Amino acid sequence: MSPAELSSVAIRLENHIVPVTDVDRAKGFYQQLGWRLDGDVAPMDGLRFVQFTPPGSPASITFGLGLPTGSPGGIQATLVASDIEAAHDEFLKLGIDVSDVWHGPPFPVEARQPGPDPERTSYGSFCSFNDPDGNLWLVQEVTTRLPGRE
Repeated sequence: MSPAELSSVAIRLENHIVPVTDVDRAKGFYQQLGWRLDGDVAPMDGLRFVQFTPPGSPASITFGLGLPTGSPGGIQATLVASDIEAAHDEFLKLGIDVSDVWHGPPFPVEARQPGPDPERTSYGSFCSFNDPDGNLWLVQEVTTRLPGRE
Protein backbone atom coordinates (compact mmCIF):
# COMPACT_ATOMS: atom_id res chain seq x y z
CA MET A 1 0.00 0.00 0.00
CA SER A 2 1.16 3.48 -0.75
CA PRO A 3 1.27 6.15 1.99
CA ALA A 4 -1.77 7.81 0.36
CA GLU A 5 -3.77 4.59 0.65
CA LEU A 6 -2.76 4.15 4.28
CA SER A 7 -3.83 7.68 5.20
CA SER A 8 -7.47 6.80 4.52
CA VAL A 9 -7.39 4.12 7.23
CA ALA A 10 -8.25 5.43 10.69
CA ILE A 11 -5.69 4.14 13.19
CA ARG A 12 -6.02 5.32 16.76
CA LEU A 13 -4.20 4.52 19.94
CA GLU A 14 -6.95 3.12 22.15
CA ASN A 15 -5.13 1.42 25.00
CA HIS A 16 -1.70 1.34 26.60
CA ILE A 17 -0.47 -1.31 29.03
CA VAL A 18 1.07 0.18 32.17
CA PRO A 19 3.43 -2.03 34.18
CA VAL A 20 2.66 -2.11 37.91
CA THR A 21 3.89 -4.11 40.91
CA ASP A 22 0.71 -3.97 43.01
CA VAL A 23 -2.53 -4.10 41.02
CA ASP A 24 -4.80 -3.02 43.87
CA ARG A 25 -2.54 -0.10 44.83
CA ALA A 26 -2.46 1.04 41.18
CA LYS A 27 -6.24 0.66 40.96
CA GLY A 28 -6.67 2.91 44.00
CA PHE A 29 -4.33 5.52 42.52
CA TYR A 30 -6.16 5.74 39.19
CA GLN A 31 -9.51 5.84 41.01
CA GLN A 32 -8.11 8.74 43.08
CA LEU A 33 -7.33 10.52 39.79
CA GLY A 34 -11.02 10.27 38.94
CA TRP A 35 -10.48 8.05 35.92
CA ARG A 36 -13.37 5.79 34.91
CA LEU A 37 -12.95 2.14 35.84
CA ASP A 38 -13.92 0.28 32.66
CA GLY A 39 -13.35 -3.18 34.00
CA ASP A 40 -11.57 -5.40 36.49
CA VAL A 41 -11.74 -9.00 35.34
CA ALA A 42 -9.83 -12.16 36.16
CA PRO A 43 -10.83 -14.71 33.52
CA MET A 44 -8.48 -17.36 34.91
CA ASP A 45 -5.93 -17.95 37.67
CA GLY A 46 -2.90 -15.68 37.28
CA LEU A 47 -4.57 -13.36 34.79
CA ARG A 48 -6.26 -10.06 35.69
CA PHE A 49 -7.09 -7.06 33.52
CA VAL A 50 -7.89 -3.65 35.03
CA GLN A 51 -8.78 -0.88 32.58
CA PHE A 52 -9.21 2.85 33.25
CA THR A 53 -10.05 5.77 30.96
CA PRO A 54 -9.20 9.39 31.78
CA PRO A 55 -12.22 11.76 31.66
CA GLY A 56 -12.98 12.74 28.07
CA SER A 57 -10.23 10.53 26.63
CA PRO A 58 -10.70 8.16 23.70
CA ALA A 59 -7.74 6.08 24.97
CA SER A 60 -7.47 3.89 28.05
CA ILE A 61 -4.79 2.18 30.10
CA THR A 62 -4.68 -1.44 31.21
CA PHE A 63 -2.66 -3.09 33.97
CA GLY A 64 -2.97 -6.28 35.93
CA LEU A 65 -1.48 -9.72 36.44
CA GLY A 66 -0.08 -11.99 33.77
CA LEU A 67 0.22 -9.24 31.16
CA PRO A 68 3.31 -8.88 28.97
CA THR A 69 4.80 -5.60 30.16
CA GLY A 70 8.02 -3.75 30.70
CA SER A 71 9.43 -2.90 34.08
CA PRO A 72 7.31 -0.85 36.48
CA GLY A 73 8.38 2.77 36.21
CA GLY A 74 9.37 2.16 32.61
CA ILE A 75 6.73 4.24 30.82
CA GLN A 76 6.49 7.92 30.09
CA ALA A 77 3.10 8.91 28.72
CA THR A 78 1.44 12.23 27.96
CA LEU A 79 -2.00 13.44 28.91
CA VAL A 80 -3.49 16.53 27.26
CA ALA A 81 -5.35 19.29 29.08
CA SER A 82 -7.00 22.39 27.63
CA ASP A 83 -5.97 24.45 30.68
CA ILE A 84 -2.72 23.42 32.40
CA GLU A 85 -3.30 25.50 35.51
CA ALA A 86 -6.82 24.15 36.04
CA ALA A 87 -5.55 20.59 35.49
CA HIS A 88 -2.72 21.19 37.97
CA ASP A 89 -5.14 22.53 40.58
CA GLU A 90 -7.44 19.54 40.06
CA PHE A 91 -4.58 17.10 40.63
CA LEU A 92 -3.72 18.92 43.86
CA LYS A 93 -7.35 18.75 45.03
CA LEU A 94 -7.29 15.00 44.36
CA GLY A 95 -4.21 14.64 46.58
CA ILE A 96 -1.85 13.83 43.70
CA ASP A 97 1.82 14.76 44.14
CA VAL A 98 2.05 16.84 40.97
CA SER A 99 5.01 18.98 39.88
CA ASP A 100 4.79 22.72 39.48
CA VAL A 101 3.70 23.97 36.06
CA TRP A 102 6.55 24.75 33.67
CA HIS A 103 7.05 25.77 30.06
CA GLY A 104 9.70 24.89 27.56
CA PRO A 105 10.76 21.38 26.66
CA PRO A 106 9.93 18.60 29.09
CA PHE A 107 13.46 17.18 28.79
CA PRO A 108 16.09 17.82 29.97
CA VAL A 109 14.79 19.07 33.31
CA GLU A 110 17.32 21.94 33.22
CA ALA A 111 15.55 23.41 30.15
CA ARG A 112 12.26 23.89 31.98
CA GLN A 113 11.14 27.42 32.83
CA PRO A 114 8.80 28.06 35.79
CA GLY A 115 5.12 28.75 35.19
CA PRO A 116 2.96 28.33 32.11
CA ASP A 117 4.14 29.55 28.73
CA PRO A 118 3.77 33.36 28.88
CA GLU A 119 1.82 33.36 25.59
CA ARG A 120 0.00 30.12 26.49
CA THR A 121 1.29 28.62 23.26
CA SER A 122 -0.33 25.27 22.54
CA TYR A 123 2.00 22.34 23.35
CA GLY A 124 4.20 24.66 25.44
CA SER A 125 3.16 24.19 29.11
CA PHE A 126 3.44 21.11 31.29
CA CYS A 127 3.20 19.54 34.71
CA SER A 128 3.83 15.92 35.66
CA PHE A 129 3.24 13.22 38.24
CA ASN A 130 4.28 9.64 38.84
CA ASP A 131 2.04 6.72 39.68
CA PRO A 132 2.97 4.55 42.68
CA ASP A 133 5.30 2.45 40.48
CA GLY A 134 7.21 5.45 39.14
CA ASN A 135 5.56 5.56 35.71
CA LEU A 136 5.78 9.19 34.56
CA TRP A 137 2.70 11.03 33.33
CA LEU A 138 3.38 14.33 31.57
CA VAL A 139 0.41 16.69 31.30
CA GLN A 140 0.64 19.04 28.33
CA GLU A 141 -1.55 22.04 27.56
CA VAL A 142 -3.07 21.86 24.08
CA THR A 143 -5.53 24.56 23.09
CA THR A 144 -5.11 24.41 19.31
CA ARG A 145 -4.31 21.12 17.64
CA LEU A 146 -1.70 20.73 14.93
CA PRO A 147 -3.23 20.07 11.49
CA GLY A 148 -4.47 16.51 11.11
CA ARG A 149 -5.12 16.01 14.83
CA GLU A 150 -8.64 15.87 16.23
